[in-house]
Amino acid sequence: MRPQPSERVQQRCEVADLSQIVKAYDVRGVVPDQWDEPLAEIFGAAFATVTDATAIVVGHDMRPSSPGLTRAFARGAASRGADVTEIGLCSTDELYFASGRLDLPGAMFTASHNPARYNGIKMCRAGAAPIGQDTGLADIRRLAEQWSQTGVPATDAAPGTLTARDVLGDYAGFLRSLVDLSGIRRLKVVVDAGNGMGGHTVPTVLDGLPIDLVPLYFELDGTFPNHEANPLDPRNLVDLQAKVRETGADIGLAFDGDADRCFAVDERGEPVSPSAVTALVAARELARNPGATIIHNLITSWTVPEVVAEHGGKAVRTRVGHSFIKQEMAASGAVFGGEHSAHYYFRDFWNADTGMLAALHLLAALGTQDGPVSALVAEYDRYASSGEINSTVADQAASTAAVRSAYTGRDDVTFDDLDGLTVSSGDWWFNLRASNTEPLLRLNVEARDAATVARIRDEVLGIVRA
Repeated sequence: MRPQPSERVQQRCEVADLSQIVKAYDVRGVVPDQWDEPLAEIFGAAFATVTDATAIVVGHDMRPSSPGLTRAFARGAASRGADVTEIGLCSTDELYFASGRLDLPGAMFTASHNPARYNGIKMCRAGAAPIGQDTGLADIRRLAEQWSQTGVPATDAAPGTLTARDVLGDYAGFLRSLVDLSGIRRLKVVVDAGNGMGGHTVPTVLDGLPIDLVPLYFELDGTFPNHEANPLDPRNLVDLQAKVRETGADIGLAFDGDADRCFAVDERGEPVSPSAVTALVAARELARNPGATIIHNLITSWTVPEVVAEHGGKAVRTRVGHSFIKQEMAASGAVFGGEHSAHYYFRDFWNADTGMLAALHLLAALGTQDGPVSALVAEYDRYASSGEINSTVADQAASTAAVRSAYTGRDDVTFDDLDGLTVSSGDWWFNLRASNTEPLLRLNVEARDAATVARIRDEVLGIVRA
């Protein structure tokens, strides 16, 4: 018989809607106010039930709450008869590797780039297949809500086992088998792990390669004492940029907290656009797979479909988001997919995202030519852009409608509602999307020159923030 959840958990769930914790592809909340070990145990039982799993794999990041939450989740899954392989400290893409290699559903405890007080789960089916709202997440939430009130019901299944397994070496070897770096020139590479899981995985992945590694903040510390592990925020790249300039490095790499995203700066410390990385990797994958399909989300640069076409591939544009990209990868048989948030997806990696593999492609491209990385990526960075600009608004729909109205009737623009509102002209485009979790509108603008970017940005923000 499963133990009943604590009274505290029952009382909390009477007043807290778990739909506010369960997001598009993960469970996330403040520890312990919304998210604690008894609730994690319930989610483990629900996960094993919904996936009908006889075995699963679990891993976790370096946050102080992660080991306890992970073990509780494992106990919950084992209570439903699932044998649990615990891979311990790992990056999210290492968990996806284990799910793919072992052909097991998986759960990764991390809150990615979020502050230390948060934690959550990223879940997948066997073979790293996504779990989204329509592919199991809603069912997991429903059971978790129900069992938080009633207790997890008894089962006739024998309890599963908990077994520890280290897959880091296998993960590193697999990644290196996908990109040949044996013939590259020697490179000096600064890596800022942000006290996140890159400090665990990078040394093993790069071991034995012709690379002089300059580590920054490799000590695993989920309190993030140096800066947030969110390289999308330019403030968190400052130390990396300074170290690249100080050491005369060839390139700098920055990973987020769970090390599934990788950002780059060039030899001058200037950020490299994730769209440029997407285009570069797409060109490399098309050289190996002529005529293949490449996925890109709708806020990546115009450069990406242009490069794909120039290299004989087929570009497919999708909505923003993990589950949408993965589903389209599987449906189209695409060899690669990229998002402007620096998520990179590979067919050879079970259609899952791995920033580390994208980084290896970038190092291979850099190391097989003599020029600096700034010259290498210039071919793939053709337009000016605003970056993502967030605006807090009381009514997202009304603000979006006001922007649409302002551009309606103009002969030189077209509208697209694939994901939010995209307005395009011959020389520029912008996308305005509502956040799923916050009262924000997110604006991205791209144009043929910086002056046009500034003009369109100011026009749209003037309406949104009026």
